[in-house]
Amino acid sequence: MHTDAVLSISTLYAFALVLARMAGLFVFLPIPAFNTGPAAARAALALVATFSLMPRWPDVHNGPADIGQFAAWMIAETGFGLAIGLAVSFILEAFMMGAQLIGAQAGFSHASFIDPTSNADSIVLVVIAQLTAGLLFFGAGLDRQVITILANSLDSAPPGSFAFARPNVEALLMTGGLIFSTGVRLVLPVMIMMLLADISIGLLGRLNAQLQLFSLSMPIKLLGSLALMSTSMIVFPRVYTQLSTIIFGVLRRLLGV
Repeated sequence: MHTDAVLSISTLYAFALVLARMAGLFVFLPIPAFNTGPAAARAALALVATFSLMPRWPDVHNGPADIGQFAAWMIAETGFGLAIGLAVSFILEAFMMGAQLIGAQAGFSHASFIDPTSNADSIVLVVIAQLTAGLLFFGAGLDRQVITILANSLDSAPPGSFAFARPNVEALLMTGGLIFSTGVRLVLPVMIMMLLADISIGLLGRLNAQLQLFSLSMPIKLLGSLALMSTSMIVFPRVYTQLSTIIFGVLRRLLGV
């Protein structure tokens, strides 16, 4: 005796809305070289993540009245996922901001590499910071926290009910300010060292104009920045954890999880 599998319309609505939320999340999720991978692999990952949350899918008994309302729900869910992914990507951008602040001044701009995420020329410090932040994303277990927040958000903010209120948008924008402040904290010792090196070389040049110190400024700043960066990298995981705690705390308050 053969039986036909029947899917209710509410199940199809729930699948489409959760998939839209997942697809929006993976756009900005800070996974190294994720955006340059095959589109089929990214779509498969979004599908697998959606099916893994199947026990938490909401019951959409009162579905949209027409196709226009369903499209509005899909756009809202995609924006929901984009907002979460963008907030998580702020952690990566903070490390890249710090690398950009000292890259040109320390002389690293003369050595450029291909950025694996955008296939564009980037200075070596930016590539190192991006790969380091991507590794810390998995090392700190943030991938599991993202999935946990999404799973809990299906109960606290089920698809079709989330609205982008002004306080929510302002709170997300405020987390963007952490990019600059955290980036400066990471590289502040290097910035001070380069400032002192420039002042010292300038004073020596004023004392004796015959000294050719300009050619020594770049090697001094390059070696000094490398020494300070190598010793200060031991605090990078701590700063990464502190920043992620703040951002995930904001997300949990917004979603009520």
